[in-house]
Amino acid sequence: MERSNSIDRRTFVHGAAAGVAGLALGGLPSPLGAHAAADRDAVIAKIASGHAAALTMLRDWIAFPSIAAENRNYPQGAEYMARLARDAGFANARLVPTSGKPGVFGTLDVGARTWLGLYFMYDVKQFDPAEWSSPPLEGRLVKKEGVGTVIVGRGATNQKGPEVACLAALHAFRAANVKLPVNLVLVAEGEEEIGSPSFRQIVLTPEVQAALHRCVGVVIPLGNQGLDGRVQVNLGAKGVIELELVASGEKWGRGPARDVHSSLAAQVDSPAWHLVQALNTLVKPDGHTPAVEGFFDDVRPIGDAQRRILEDAIPRMSEAETKKALGVTRWIADEAWHDSLVRLVSQPTINIEGLVGGYTGPGGKTILPHRAVAKLDMRLVPDMTAAKTLERVKAHLAKHGFGDLEVNMTGGYDPTETPADSKLVHAMMATYRKNGVDPLLWPRLAGSWPGATFTAPPLNLPAGQFGLGHGAGAHAPDEYWLVESTNPNVVGMDGAAKSFVDFFYELA
Repeated sequence: MERSNSIDRRTFVHGAAAGVAGLALGGLPSPLGAHAAADRDAVIAKIASGHAAALTMLRDWIAFPSIAAENRNYPQGAEYMARLARDAGFANARLVPTSGKPGVFGTLDVGARTWLGLYFMYDVKQFDPAEWSSPPLEGRLVKKEGVGTVIVGRGATNQKGPEVACLAALHAFRAANVKLPVNLVLVAEGEEEIGSPSFRQIVLTPEVQAALHRCVGVVIPLGNQGLDGRVQVNLGAKGVIELELVASGEKWGRGPARDVHSSLAAQVDSPAWHLVQALNTLVKPDGHTPAVEGFFDDVRPIGDAQRRILEDAIPRMSEAETKKALGVTRWIADEAWHDSLVRLVSQPTINIEGLVGGYTGPGGKTILPHRAVAKLDMRLVPDMTAAKTLERVKAHLAKHGFGDLEVNMTGGYDPTETPADSKLVHAMMATYRKNGVDPLLWPRLAGSWPGATFTAPPLNLPAGQFGLGHGAGAHAPDEYWLVESTNPNVVGMDGAAKSFVDFFYELA
């Protein structure tokens, strides 16, 4: 089984870092007092004895996919998430209704001084079983050379594997009869894979918002390790808009109202060409620079502090490894590696995810399609907003003669930013270092997650990704999560769970 060339949007640069010395999880050098250190060791021991139960939890969850785009397993997926939360100690976990798919909310209050928010998603991407080497809902254990034993299945790394690692840590605290060093607020959604259209409704529910206001920050569990063992701490993420552009004879008032014979292209307008011509106006002749009027007006240049972080990080990143992971041989305009990384952090983008129209089966079918669809995503940087950017795209299309196109935004949110000096970031960095990893501080993830709901008003909380462990193939066939590692640089599922134990103590 080979790793797909498709790179998880949340973890783009993980495979890019240079090699790191072997990782040691034992013997944590910690300022914990003797009693707390003994408690921690007792919890860690329970992670090992609970390994089989955690693996069963993950396999069972993989077998029960919630897919928002297909309306599959709703509200059952939310109820499943709530049960997992209750089993891990969130006794009051309950469903939060929205205009879309329900969320899940719960608190675990142990009387600690510090509160931490946990963001979970219970939905997964669609899949085609024909593209997989083992059934995507089976959760089969597979030996992967140079990695170890992995569990293969849709959602294995995005995000069920890392989330189960976090839940396994909570189960270990309960099994060891040790009180958590922090209080927790859990917020989960079931629409992340369609752009989180209802997530703000969940978070701004008065009870949820009040609980989150007590937190020092919010983390999403993630297997952050590349195969070299390195991890990345991101001080933000790009925002995103996901949308469809639809050209049709009915809306246009030209072209056919149904598919017709292609010979009629001599006298009948083509909605498919109309869509292609509209798409061509969205970028400059170089094929990548956005050409929408006003698109860059709100882009804030990289500040001095972020520039220093970027320049410190770039020398630690491997161009050769990144090219290998992505299956590319050159960057845009043949620019230098350094410049391509600056672009990755600082530039908004307009990308075509897919084009659908007419006949795409075997052989030919001589038709003139009455309808064509383009699926786009746009990545946003501060101080762009999803709402204003969408209006600019609509205005641009109308100005250029394409006001008839349907513009259907299916999801999206604004960029996130988290201060480097926040308690959350300090705790992440310290936990990684105590586990033998020198983390790479990075200004902004090129991918997106709905953390803006936490980092923007009214909450204004630090937020980011945390966790040791490794997985790959998110959104792609043969997605996997590492269960038992044979790679000395990378931890398996138990090591990922241990990282959460250490993080909780560090944050406290």
